[in-house]
Amino acid sequence: MSQRPVYVAILLGSGLLWGLSQPLGKITVSTGHGQFGLIFWNAVLGAGFMGLALMTTRAAGGFAGLRPTRDRMIFALVVALVGTLIPGTTFYLAISHLPAGVMSINIAPVPLMALPLAVLLGQDRAGPARILGLLLGAAGVLAIALPQGAMPAGVDPFWVAVALVGPLCYAIEGNFVARFGMAGMSPVQALFLSSVTAAVLAGALALATGQFIDPFRSFGAPEWALVAASAINITAYAAYVWLAARAGAVFAAQSSYIVTGSGMIWAMVILGERHSGWLWLALALMLAGVALVQPRETRPLQESL
Repeated sequence: MSQRPVYVAILLGSGLLWGLSQPLGKITVSTGHGQFGLIFWNAVLGAGFMGLALMTTRAAGGFAGLRPTRDRMIFALVVALVGTLIPGTTFYLAISHLPAGVMSINIAPVPLMALPLAVLLGQDRAGPARILGLLLGAAGVLAIALPQGAMPAGVDPFWVAVALVGPLCYAIEGNFVARFGMAGMSPVQALFLSSVTAAVLAGALALATGQFIDPFRSFGAPEWALVAASAINITAYAAYVWLAARAGAVFAAQSSYIVTGSGMIWAMVILGERHSGWLWLALALMLAGVALVQPRETRPLQESL
């Protein structure tokens, strides 16, 4: 029996879930919490969820196989920086100034940024269709940032540039993992070690800058939003990794369409945001660009779990 309906259901479910992280991020910063304190607790919660998976799921690899080596520590440091600390900082700074719907669209350029880096590293090549995809993605960014475009009145387009640092970091992270692998770790082991490293770095920065958040002092909607966003990110990421292993990386990468679109819709439902025609045009341009940039599937979907 074909497992494709299961894969499609997981793709849709994880994408819709992941899209919630944008409006939840907007709620999280509503009380003025500093970015390093937020990143610290996000990393701690992520490490906790991954640690639980290592203890309870045999397929995760367990703690026994997670012996520290030079390659593993380098991997954890790089991924902590470009996968958590830097994009987390720019995310929380930008979402304080931008609508959550705009932040959702800014997830889409990850494949568009990953391709030029992969070409420069000799890991991929760009044909005419993929170059057209890059141009469409750039047009989508311009539709957001240019005057009289998608941005609400009074919002500085500078924050769009800040928001795009995150996708660039994720593109660098993806190329790094594709080139060097995960130092012999399973995805759960790799994410656990990287989360612990990110927590140490963010915790030191939070203490040094006075941004540490005491969860026992006050625990309201922003704090619950942070917990929910952390749980959602970890759950959706785990589903993404499982789906990529079972159904192929290209099939799993289609979650970016769902995350972007659902993030805009969740922002309308939860935050009451209303998006201009320019923003919907930017969404269409970026998703068309992503569709052209992504490689074709090289093998059929597996027919068994």
